[in-house]
Amino acid sequence: MLKLSEFDYPLPKELIAQYPLENREAAKLLIINRKTGSLQHGLFKDIRGFFRKNDLLVLNDTKVLHCRLMGKKITGGRVEILLTRRINGTTFSCLVQPSRTKTGEKIIFASGLITGSLSRRGQISFAQAQADIIYNYGIVPLPPYIKREPEDLDTAYYQTVYAKNEGALASPTAGLHFTQESLKQIQSGRVNLAYLTLHVGLGTFRPVRCENITEHKMEPESFLIPDLTISALAKAKADKGRVIAVGTTSLRALETYAFGARKEGNTDLFIYPGYKFTLVDCLLTNFHLPMTTLFMLVCAFGGKELMLKAYQEAVDNKYRFYSYGDAMLIL
Repeated sequence: MLKLSEFDYPLPKELIAQYPLENREAAKLLIINRKTGSLQHGLFKDIRGFFRKNDLLVLNDTKVLHCRLMGKKITGGRVEILLTRRINGTTFSCLVQPSRTKTGEKIIFASGLITGSLSRRGQISFAQAQADIIYNYGIVPLPPYIKREPEDLDTAYYQTVYAKNEGALASPTAGLHFTQESLKQIQSGRVNLAYLTLHVGLGTFRPVRCENITEHKMEPESFLIPDLTISALAKAKADKGRVIAVGTTSLRALETYAFGARKEGNTDLFIYPGYKFTLVDCLLTNFHLPMTTLFMLVCAFGGKELMLKAYQEAVDNKYRFYSYGDAMLIL
């Protein structure tokens, strides 16, 4: 049995990054070699030195929705709504704070320009014209461990520079370190780029509550791997290049494809130690919360003991953790 407690590690709260670095590439980079077990310190701006000719870098081009809405009841009480999914043209599934808000209540947004109705538990409805523009009135849904309100800078920095397809509730944060210039430089070294889309959902922040982690069920997240990317994957393998997943989201989508040849739909693939990887060779990722499915995934990919050692090394060297934090490259 794989126990939840096996995936815990100590982290000083002051190492949880509350703001992004002004220069995306200025983040620290911990390079981990699975074969030798070695740990090497560097900077993200030097990452291209670890790539080889014919490698394929696979990036998740999902775009974060401004899905957090601040509103008021008719009586004046403050209400916060997180839109989690558009069910149909006018209705969204949502999380509501405070939870005691009643079904049927009207919620007013944008100083009266938008009015929604809590149509049933966990759902809110708008007029069609308002539903089509509702995200224009939302703010960035920063993760709960960032203990501040969103600011203007988050609109740019909590989005990858290649974000394209709207639908995510959280950013695929491993990609936040890239700039357009750094991607061009990587390609100039005859490293290929390919894109897929996996819309990061609420499951990213859902805690694992089973002591036996194999009993945990992942929430489905929608994904799409274009034919162009599938061709690039085949070419990389034929040319003896490595498939490098940028982020756990890209890795899960790629391994879902490898497992059942599905290039679109929903994936609830839960990767934990013992999983046999068949497509991805290297992983670029940020540092994840303890006892989460994301940390379990990196333990599966890099080896649990080596990952615990790497995380302790990062703590000792005061790396910045989580979404706006530093990165690791597992070779």
